[in-house]
Amino acid sequence: MVVAFEHLVGRVWLCPGDPDPDLVQAGVAVIADERGSVLVDAGQSPSHAREIQAALRAAGLPAPRWLVYTHHHWDHVWGACAWPDVEIVGHVSGAELLRAEANRPWSVRYLREEVLRNRRLGPSFRARALAVDSWDELTVLPPTRVFADEVELPTGVLVRHVGGRHAPDSSVVVVPDSGVMLLGDSWYPPPAHLRTPADEPDLALVGRLLDDDIRWYVSSHSPPMTLDEARAAIAS
Repeated sequence: MVVAFEHLVGRVWLCPGDPDPDLVQAGVAVIADERGSVLVDAGQSPSHAREIQAALRAAGLPAPRWLVYTHHHWDHVWGACAWPDVEIVGHVSGAELLRAEANRPWSVRYLREEVLRNRRLGPSFRARALAVDSWDELTVLPPTRVFADEVELPTGVLVRHVGGRHAPDSSVVVVPDSGVMLLGDSWYPPPAHLRTPADEPDLALVGRLLDDDIRWYVSSHSPPMTLDEARAAIAS
């Protein structure tokens, strides 16, 4: 798959993830600004992050000064160590979780041992093994700037905690001047190894987020939706 940025609207550019669900590769977004762009999520590995960096240069987009985590899951944050000179912004609860993740001895051997302990981890941990080229270069980074409810970055980008069942630290990124809300995975069910048959997408959460001033809604593993499409999806 060719990694490339596509213009959505206004200042917002999207780099979709791989559509193969077995690879668990989230898309990323950039809110372009000559003062320094905002990167939303880091890529699933250092090598993925480098592909995103090449795509940024190919699109002629300003380099990021801020990296926002929509939540702490690996496919959104494991690329962060390949982004030098950025301030990493994330929810305070995610910072605690990532400090614990940073202390785990990530390696193929460790992944295998964990899957033998809990077979439900298999799909996620196999995807991690495929994503990381070199475990020596992987460092899991907690955010360097945390917030509790909402924070506004100097370029007018808002980051708002919404929580939900997918991850306790799920946050959305709002770009008011472009009419875009980046949802991360906030409305998805819990990760597969924690999911029960009763877990479904949290459409009520999306319903609470819909706003007449926001025309586009972008999830990390799904195509962008207009406001009308989002309303129709909730109603169906």
